[in-house]
Amino acid sequence: MNLTYDLHLHSCLSPCGDTDMTPGNIAGMAAVLGLDVIALTDHNTCRNCGPAMRHAEEYGILCIPGMELTTAEEIHAVCLFPDLDTALEFDAYVYQHLLAVPNREDIFGEQLIMDEQDQVIGKEPNLLINATDISFEGLWELVDSYGGVMFPAHIDKSANSLIATLGVISDTNRFETAEIKDMANYHAIKKANPYLNKCTIVSNSDAHYLEQINEPNLTISCRERSIVGVLDALR
Repeated sequence: MNLTYDLHLHSCLSPCGDTDMTPGNIAGMAAVLGLDVIALTDHNTCRNCGPAMRHAEEYGILCIPGMELTTAEEIHAVCLFPDLDTALEFDAYVYQHLLAVPNREDIFGEQLIMDEQDQVIGKEPNLLINATDISFEGLWELVDSYGGVMFPAHIDKSANSLIATLGVISDTNRFETAEIKDMANYHAIKKANPYLNKCTIVSNSDAHYLEQINEPNLTISCRERSIVGVLDALR
């Protein structure tokens, strides 16, 4: 079956995410747009995924728990997991490898932790957009060990992308999906990086504001409408 998707969304827990990007608002906007599946992927954390999954279930939307991890090389990678418990286990692992620098709300913005009633229950004190000490090399294997899937984020961007940082996509990589922000770049990027010919290409919004969430224009082919079904399609 073909499912409309947006697999790269930020909530108000990301310091660059708008305060209106609460789990409930994200799920509600996805429902209004008519998306089948979304993923919450805050910077280096999964702690708002539980509320997002509950709200999405109420709207009949599939929500995958995940994060946008920043590697030691400052490459952004989307990591998606089969269930909330596993995502939170990965969250705890990543937090131990995150550079511990206090967040400056006046510079970077608030980092709001929400409950299932869409109420603020706390703030993350350390800045979440810092790099971790986790290398991109081996990240596929690390995420796979948690039963998840990793793909490099917005590889056509000039900052924090695999190509911008390393210059080329090596044939030694393991990932089987890659994200392109602007599909107008699709053919040029594939021509310059033959590795992508064996990859599934997705295009997500990387939304930090509600109005940025993708319209249901793109689909992913899955064997079933479930988190595992989507992850299998990305493998």
